[in-house]
Order: sequence, then structure tokens, then C-alpha cells
Amino acid sequence: MGPAESLSVVICAYTTRRWFDLCLSVQSVLCQEGADLELILVIDHCDELYVRACNRFRTDERVTVLANADTRGLSGARNTGVRAAHGDVVAFVDDDARAEPGWTQALMHHYRNRGVASVGGYAVPSWPGERPAWLPEEFDWVVGCSYVGLPTQVAPVRNPIGCNMSMRRSVLYSVGGFRSEVGRVGSVPVGGEETELCIRIRANLNSNRILFDPHMRVQHHVSADRATLRYFVRRCHHEGLSKAVVAELTTASDALSSERSYTLHVLPRAVLREGLSMRRDGLARATVLLLGLAVTTAGYIQGRAAIRLRTGRT
Repeated sequence: MGPAESLSVVICAYTTRRWFDLCLSVQSVLCQEGADLELILVIDHCDELYVRACNRFRTDERVTVLANADTRGLSGARNTGVRAAHGDVVAFVDDDARAEPGWTQALMHHYRNRGVASVGGYAVPSWPGERPAWLPEEFDWVVGCSYVGLPTQVAPVRNPIGCNMSMRRSVLYSVGGFRSEVGRVGSVPVGGEETELCIRIRANLNSNRILFDPHMRVQHHVSADRATLRYFVRRCHHEGLSKAVVAELTTASDALSSERSYTLHVLPRAVLREGLSMRRDGLARATVLLLGLAVTTAGYIQGRAAIRLRTGRT
């Protein structure tokens, strides 16, 4: 594979409630400089949003609005976008995320290297008010953002974060795209589709380097309902369930390779730091760290048990 020159950006949306965020997301991409760029907006089974988007963007030749022609959910919507893309590289931005200036330059720079299959970037949480004092930064992945424990400079990773990632289009075609067994459907807080996809990329291709670049940044809006302890627990539980599905589709060692280091090194340091602070908010964060680990683990065990019961295995 040669150096990549053109870029397709896919934004998937499923609800009119995010219309304002969606418009900001589209505008942040169209304002980028330095790349031959097209934007594909995929509407996931919401007729009202599809009509509104067609009317809003019909005069901009850089924007193509499509209805999800695949299985309902984020994986199917992304696959619809990939099939319509023409760029050498396909990037994915969430409908509530805004690309910062210089995003495309940081992204495309890495694809000069023939061995790079995927590049992901940093997602900065944009809170509706003040950041919740009880939420440790190690668990910012719960709200779809980058977290303490990720590399602080360009480095290989198992998989990028879904709201700010890119891949060579040829690579996506080679491995068959995203699988519908994993990934968010509507507002249900599940994930894992990018993890499973990147495991296949690394296993099946020679050009399989997956990089994280902290300078490739987006601002990811956090809605008020996600800044609650109730959502935190729900999201951790579904993350465990998602990891169980990914482990079934791949292997447990691949599905949990990053989580193992995170659990053994990142979380213990965080609990010690917060516990020794002897501050009320520090003790609250230490408690939430342990709660998040326990709920995610319980979700994983529950998911594995359900899969084994369904398939008749012991």
C-alpha cells in the first residue's frame, strides 16, 4: 500500500435530539485544511433526521447524506458509510464530537508509512457544566473520551477510541468491515466494535500497525444524562458484556490485552493516589474506581456465562 492522499469522513447519527451537535460536528470537519476530503453523513433508521439532514446539507457538494442500508446500529451505519467512501482513508467522528483545527493534517501524516493500517486520536470531554468531582479521569472512557492510561505520545495501541479513529479503506474492505454482533444500537451504551475489528486487522494483514496520536484531537460533548453515577454503572456493565462478545468472536487474550495492563497497573495507582489524598472527593473517586472495576468484571462474567449457556458449552 502506498501513501494515502484522500480522506473520507463518516459521521453516523440516529436521533434528532443531537441535531445541534451534529451540525457542529459536520462544520468542524468541513473547516479542516490540507486534505482532499469528502464527508458522508449516515442516518441510522430515523426518517425525520434523514429528511432534515438532506434539506440542511443539499447545497454542499462535499456532503453526502445516506440512510443506513445495513443492520440498525453503529456498526451497520459505519459499513454503509465505508461502501460509499472514495478516499484512501476513512475516518469516523461521532455526531456529538468536533474535530479540532489540524485534525486532518495530524491524521493523514501517519499514512505516509505503508505499514500503518489505522490511526486514532484523543477525545477531550466537553462537559455540560463542571466535571463531576466523583469521576476519576481513568474512567473517562465511560463517557466516550480518552482516559488516563493511554500513551502521552504517538505509540502503537490495540485499537483507537471510536469517536476519533481512521483506517485505510482497502484495509476495511480486506477484513470485511464492522461486525453487527457488537457496537452501539441507539442509546444502549454498548461498544467493542472497533476492538474486534482491530484484532482482525492485526491478525490478517501485513500492513497492520495501529497508532494512537494524542495530537489528533476532537472535543466530545458529554450530555447531562451521562454525567451521572447511574449512567456510569450502566455503561460499565455493558462494557463487560461487550468484552464478553468480543472474546467469543476473537480470543479472551486478545479481547482483554489492554484491559489487563489497565487493571493491573493504571487502576491500582489511581486508587492509591485518591485514597492517600484523604480528601472527601478523593475518597469518592477511589470508591468509584473500585465500583467501576467490579461492575465491569461482573458484566464480563455474566456475558461469558450467557454465551456458554446459549451455545451449550461448559
